[in-house]
Amino acid sequence: MSTNTLTKTAAARQKAADPFSLAAALKNGGPLVWASCLVMGLANILNGQILMGLIFLAIEIGVAAFLVIPGGGLYWISMLPSLGWREQEKVFNEETFVYEYVAGDQSQLILLYGIASLCVIALLVLVWQSSVRSGYKAMCLKKTGKHVPTFLDSLKSLLDENVHKLLMTPPTVCLAIFTILPLFYMMSMAFTNYSKEGDHLVLFDWVGLDNFIAIFDASSTIGKQFGSVLTWTLIWAFFATFLNFFLGTIMAMIINRKTIKYKALWRGCLSMTIAVPQFVSLMVIRSMLQPEGIVNRLLLNAGLITERLPFLTNATWARVLVIIVNLWVGIPYTIMQVTGILQNIPAEQYEAATIDGANVFQTFFNITLPYMLFVLTPYIITSFTGNINNFNVIYLLTRGEPMYVGNSAGETDLLVTWLYKLSVDQQKYNLAAVIGIFTFVVLSIVSLVTYRSSGSYKDEEGFK
Repeated sequence: MSTNTLTKTAAARQKAADPFSLAAALKNGGPLVWASCLVMGLANILNGQILMGLIFLAIEIGVAAFLVIPGGGLYWISMLPSLGWREQEKVFNEETFVYEYVAGDQSQLILLYGIASLCVIALLVLVWQSSVRSGYKAMCLKKTGKHVPTFLDSLKSLLDENVHKLLMTPPTVCLAIFTILPLFYMMSMAFTNYSKEGDHLVLFDWVGLDNFIAIFDASSTIGKQFGSVLTWTLIWAFFATFLNFFLGTIMAMIINRKTIKYKALWRGCLSMTIAVPQFVSLMVIRSMLQPEGIVNRLLLNAGLITERLPFLTNATWARVLVIIVNLWVGIPYTIMQVTGILQNIPAEQYEAATIDGANVFQTFFNITLPYMLFVLTPYIITSFTGNINNFNVIYLLTRGEPMYVGNSAGETDLLVTWLYKLSVDQQKYNLAAVIGIFTFVVLSIVSLVTYRSSGSYKDEEGFK
């Protein structure tokens, strides 16, 4: 049985054997614990943990007040099925003899506040679970004559055995507010008609899976563009990731050879592209490669070409261009990653290979490459994911161009740059949300499956 299986089995047994689990509390707690399911903190208060019980009770009262007050959480949740229907009205005020505008519903606010209210309820459920378990534990300790921890004892435990709770709470709260809530909000937009089309920017409705059907319908205009952009995105990510990796590895190995002098100078020169802000470099390169740019002018003046090269106006030229420029930007990062690994490969392995008569290629494919892939697999996965979402290189260099009439996506647009254009330029937020969900799901699955299948995950002791 593998180590991971044993660990999971042990964790499952420990969880099942927890004497203060929620299931145990509801089964064995009795009337007092059952009553604390309705009045949070009651069991804590009656078993000596007064301050802790009052905190649980205050949270329950606060959330209940938030939900029931006029314009509170329950109002926004009740508005979620319709997303509002009252339009802004223009009413004549006979006293002031002027027209006044009466605000109507705003679907964006209803969607945002409704989802936030549901998140508050979910948070209350988690606190309720903690309250029931805490009250049951206090009751059990009191019955057996053991010391019931006071609130001060609980605070002290946060600096000792429960320090993980203290350290993990702030990032978890920030993750919930700034990541999970916006993620749910964005994902819910994919099921609405929130867009500039049909004047659905203030009031919009639920449309179910219509947006997904439109995106994945190969016979529709938007579906054809999606297929083209997705294909180019995958091609781009493949070449941008693996060309950077292999060419950067070759450069790092050449510099790392014993016969090469001034190693620090070569590494420093190749790393200078990192020191210059990327957006500055890309905008300068874009200016140089324009039809009237310096590159075409130099080539024309030198007589090497008779007409300007279509670096940014021809789809094939533009796609090759972004891959080449990305090599110039990305290879220094690979060199820095690989150099440290090359210097940590045991020299005895190379000596043994030399004694056995292995040539340079055999040594590379049997020693160097397996070692680097073992260590760098997580980095390669991260690079592949980052290249699929590489907004800077594409948008700053080509703006997704060339564009064709009737298309919302250019020939060099990736899913992420197309998403940006759909949302910011064209205000088709519903379609942009669909593309965002698709990108998130695919990348998550590919990254997890690839990483869990790699040697870095399965056998982390393999190269130690």
